[in-house]
Amino acid sequence: MHEPGKSDSPVLPTNPPNKAPATEAGEERGLAEGNTDRPTRPGPSAGVGVTSGLDRVRQAARRDKEAKFTALLHHVDLLRLRSAYWAINPKAAVGADQVRWGAYGQDLEANLRDLLARVHSGAYRATPSRRTYIPKPDGRMRPLGIAALEDKILQRAVVEVLNAIYEEDFLAFSYGFRPGRSPHDALDALSVGISRKKVNFVLDADISDFFSTLDQAWLIKFLEHRIADKRVLRLIRKWLSAGVIEDGNWSETLEGSPQGSLCAAAHNEPYEQCRVMHSVGPSSLVKAGSGTERCT
Repeated sequence: MHEPGKSDSPVLPTNPPNKAPATEAGEERGLAEGNTDRPTRPGPSAGVGVTSGLDRVRQAARRDKEAKFTALLHHVDLLRLRSAYWAINPKAAVGADQVRWGAYGQDLEANLRDLLARVHSGAYRATPSRRTYIPKPDGRMRPLGIAALEDKILQRAVVEVLNAIYEEDFLAFSYGFRPGRSPHDALDALSVGISRKKVNFVLDADISDFFSTLDQAWLIKFLEHRIADKRVLRLIRKWLSAGVIEDGNWSETLEGSPQGSLCAAAHNEPYEQCRVMHSVGPSSLVKAGSGTERCT
């Protein structure tokens, strides 16, 4: 289905539809100050500045919505890991490993090469997230999971690879955790939709305890619709099952994903589809992330 070369094997086509899916073919995509129809821009978590070796993956994902990608891990290379490191906030909170960004960077190339070797040999092990809490507007405490530094680096690199596929699948009115799209873009689209369309009502919705109750098995099943590289799926399972450390004690995570995790944030969209605006036509819909507090 694509010309021969090094990346020939990433795509395993399944039975393609005779026509484009109805949700894609028949859906009007409205414009909101021009931001819904423009391509998403690379964001910090996508590794700005990395020369993309993912163009053919992106093209294949666009061309065949039923394709499954069987060879993706080789796109996680030294250049992508290096870019992911530099995209991390140097002042970000440390994980259970207690390794700080600056300390890791003192011998950056050796550290990244060692990480890359462990990833591709299967020796990489995910570190449990460090549990911390922040207050919610209603007075309750929201649990966060702070990943170890190497997990953050690798997650950013994997997110960039998966974005090459999912950015071709997501609809124009989707804004949650997409590279180059911000809450301001979503609010802009919402404002234009309300002012220019005949709107029946606006629904402000929040999925209760989304991250802590997410079904891990179903998340993997959703990913398997497009991702058939068992090594990538194994990495995601490692992050999901790594557990959390709180007050020095480790606990298993049988469900959910640590809120604050890069992979959880970037890839909950295949799992949940939440539309927060309903109008006469579907073009003015804005699809959120898992909670309205994110304004996306």
